[in-house]
Amino acid sequence: MNTSGMHTCDKLIMAVVQGDDCSAAISELNSAGFMVTILSSTGGFLKKKSTTIMIGVTDEKLDQALNVLRLHAGQRKQTVYVNTSTVHGVQAAMMPLSAVEKEIGGVTIFIMNLQRFEKY
Repeated sequence: MNTSGMHTCDKLIMAVVQGDDCSAAISELNSAGFMVTILSSTGGFLKKKSTTIMIGVTDEKLDQALNVLRLHAGQRKQTVYVNTSTVHGVQAAMMPLSAVEKEIGGVTIFIMNLQRFEKY
């Protein structure tokens, strides 16, 4: 930062993170030295809760921030257990559960060039 309040940031990352992944992603970004601004948002299919994270970074730190987002908010598979047995169209309550892999998480990232960034 120079004396006029201008900071050095080359890029603005706007990452739309699904609700369940937000806390871990922000915590890891902060641990890696990134300051974030958080905006509540909704959108996408089924209007699920999401959080938009804004991060100002230098060109040198861009890949590091993206890796944190990929690891802690990116799409991944998780095994869930569901009752898949039915009797006359109604789920049978006492039947064993079946393991099913389900895709969870996901982050949409926008990267923009910054012309100027000031903080007072």
